[in-house]
Amino acid sequence: QVQLAESGGGLVQAGGSLRLSCVVSVRTFSWYNMGWFRQAPGKEREFVAAIPWSGDNTYYADSVKGRFTTSRDMTKNTTYLQMNSLKPEDTAVYYCAAVYRGGAFYYVDKNRYTYWGQGTQVTVSS
Repeated sequence: QVQLAESGGGLVQAGGSLRLSCVVSVRTFSWYNMGWFRQAPGKEREFVAAIPWSGDNTYYADSVKGRFTTSRDMTKNTTYLQMNSLKPEDTAVYYCAAVYRGGAFYYVDKNRYTYWGQGTQVTVSS
């Protein structure tokens, strides 16, 4: 059983920063590729960022590239999403997701992920 729990969301002014955390309750965190997605009201859930099990690369949506950074800490079973220069259009519920590392990592496709957290709200005021 793999459980994910996000934290760190909140209300911030445009231009501000937040860091989201996602703690993964699993015996072997290194077996899982991790992704971040977000969903705004009335919109589909969209890819934000991803990091494979090895942590040797990171991937970002064009809309957040240069502003967001994802990382993982194997000692804490945690993946992070550092969000800088936040914009009102970043307002959404943010979810972390996990998928076993076997096979290709289709990090953009939300349907490829097996496990999801409950989400954390991020609101950016203008």
